[in-house]
Amino acid sequence: MKDFFQILRRFIPPYKKQLILNFLFNLLSALFAVFSVTMLIPILEILFGLSQEIKELVPWEMNLAAIKHNFYYYIWAFKVAHGTSLTLFFVGLYVIAASFLKVGFYYLGAIEAVYIRNGVVKDIREQIFNKIMRLALPFFSEERKGDIISRITGDVTEVENSIMSSLDMFMKNPVIIMVLICSMLIMSPSMTLFILLVLPVAGFIIGRVGRSLKRVSREGQDKMGEILTVVEETLGGLRIIKAFNAERKMNARFNVELRDYRHIMNRLMRRRELAHPLSELLGTVVIIIVVWYGGTLIMSKDSELSGPEFIAYLAIFYQIINPAKAFTTALYSIQKGLASMERIDKILKAEITIPEAPNAQSIDTLKDTIEYRNVTFAYAEKTVLNNVSLIVPKGKTIALVGQSGSGKTTFVDLLPRFYDMIGGQILIDGVDIRDVKLHDLRDLMGNVNQEAILFNDSIYNNIAFGVENITRAEVIAAAKVANAHNFIIETENSYATVIGDRGNKLSGGQRQRLSIARAILKNPPILILDEATSALDTESERLVQDALETLMKNRTSIVIAHRLSTVRNADLICVFHEGEIVERGTHDELIKQDGRYKRLHSMQIF
Repeated sequence: MKDFFQILRRFIPPYKKQLILNFLFNLLSALFAVFSVTMLIPILEILFGLSQEIKELVPWEMNLAAIKHNFYYYIWAFKVAHGTSLTLFFVGLYVIAASFLKVGFYYLGAIEAVYIRNGVVKDIREQIFNKIMRLALPFFSEERKGDIISRITGDVTEVENSIMSSLDMFMKNPVIIMVLICSMLIMSPSMTLFILLVLPVAGFIIGRVGRSLKRVSREGQDKMGEILTVVEETLGGLRIIKAFNAERKMNARFNVELRDYRHIMNRLMRRRELAHPLSELLGTVVIIIVVWYGGTLIMSKDSELSGPEFIAYLAIFYQIINPAKAFTTALYSIQKGLASMERIDKILKAEITIPEAPNAQSIDTLKDTIEYRNVTFAYAEKTVLNNVSLIVPKGKTIALVGQSGSGKTTFVDLLPRFYDMIGGQILIDGVDIRDVKLHDLRDLMGNVNQEAILFNDSIYNNIAFGVENITRAEVIAAAKVANAHNFIIETENSYATVIGDRGNKLSGGQRQRLSIARAILKNPPILILDEATSALDTESERLVQDALETLMKNRTSIVIAHRLSTVRNADLICVFHEGEIVERGTHDELIKQDGRYKRLHSMQIF
């Protein structure tokens, strides 16, 4: 329960108004519930002739005896004047009116709870997505994509279905139970104290069973994350799966995960389904004990209750049973939701490993140089860059070449602070990038990657992605510079054509030219090209290379290339090997050095 209330303290404060109204409406509903039941007492006494005629009023006072005396006086006066039948009819109308007010306030309280529940769930999803946007790339390299999707979908739904649905019970049922218990204390203190001794025993039994739900539920959500991971990998690799006739293998893998998930959920459901019958049984036991104890008291001469009052007392106590049962059922459900909340908190409470300095500087352009000064970086314990230094003058093109895994991509990923170095500095115009506002730093750069990253949206929105206050004419101009305009206007809806998931309705060259058009529209002072043409056929490569050369004119560019022919005109070529720059110079200078670059060049010519 401590964890449950901590969650409420985190997410409920914006909904204080709805919480107060919910409490007020539930309180009024409970009061009218008691009033409707206590009105049964005079009906029963009239029917069985148990009440004595009251012929005079007593002074009105704020105590139960005076109110009850005068109330009975008016009932007797009405009975004498109009007869028993009409008296019962009007008393019944009072009961109906009280019941109407009871259910009316109950409904109003439920509406306020709905606003709270849906608002909190919306806030949780919003916080998760905002945190995902702020987390650094290393976090996602450690987490399975399917597991993250499971947390923002299945786990949030589980929180909604358990914790938030239970919130209504915790805001409503305690109020109802307290009002009813107070009424019972007024009617018979000794019997109520006896009930308060019996109920905690039932609650303890139910609580012991409920605690085991949390652990099993966490196992179920973890397994669902693994299932979604398999689905995501299968959808992304269907071409390879079919090419290697691996359908049977993937089916077997998926079926194993489903079988494990079924076993976990069977254990969970067995425990959860125990909630209703167990609370039903314990409720019946408690009622029988109360009837036995109450009947014993009534049989004695000094009973606090008459027969009709005991029936009304039982009616009030019976109204406690359902809230108490719902309360215990909510305890089961909360354990399941808390397990999901723990998984969600792995995202919400994850450390932001790329923090922005408290007094970070603003920057809007590159004036002079980019300098890598003794930069060192490692993934876990594996060193990827070792004491690398490089100066990139403004307006120059720097090419990075070398074997796969030599550190080229990591080298450029450090510049926009996708990762932070563990040693050394990267300076822009003499200012350490860790002292620059993160938004401003990344606003200086445009990226064109080997795999064009596009969205399931229109061509226009993909080109204009991340750029504010642009016109259609500017988008078209960027597409023309990127050699993309001609194929765009030939599509079904021109610039309004939706290109599918990851742009799968377009060819590789078309996707790449759209990503170049996006970089052209942004018009950044620093351009990062990571194998931008290596995945293309010869014709597409020529079109893309022409677009890139246009994009790179008079711009500071850092280019990663495996095809050396695409960078032979670079102002400086750096050869990476095992995390170090082992050679640097122009194409002609490196050929003359007869080193690693020349061997790479010779192999490609061959």
